[in-house]
Amino acid sequence: MRSLLATGTALSLARAAKASQKGKTFEVTKSDAEWRRLLTPQQYYVLREHGTEYAGSSPLDREKRAGVFHCAGCDLPLFSSDTKYDSGTGWPSFWQPLPDAIGTSIDRSFFTVRTEVHCRRCGGHLGHVFNDGPAPTGLRYCMNGVAMKFKPAKA
Repeated sequence: MRSLLATGTALSLARAAKASQKGKTFEVTKSDAEWRRLLTPQQYYVLREHGTEYAGSSPLDREKRAGVFHCAGCDLPLFSSDTKYDSGTGWPSFWQPLPDAIGTSIDRSFFTVRTEVHCRRCGGHLGHVFNDGPAPTGLRYCMNGVAMKFKPAKA
């Protein structure tokens, strides 16, 4: 599902970012074939190939219910709805992850240096974190909605 990213050059850069994860070990590991069976083509592209969904394309950006956002790859709880806010970017944004939920690495793709956010359990690419978020952390975890699934709080 290459339509999520506009150019072949960008795809090559995303693959370079994926290569930076090689050699890291995660609790949940699967073969490429297993990931492809488990995930939709869009989820695979974002989580395993470090792709990006189009801004405004995820229903999770507009999700307002109480609950928890989980990794679409391994179901690890990542973010509470209590830390979600509307950043105006078109991607679900949070000011803080749940404890021990994410890992970060340096992403040098797209001719810039950013901090990539990945699931600490399966290594799936979630998005990036920026220093332009709200109090109390000042951080904006800008996540790909397709990389997560939402589980509403029980009433």
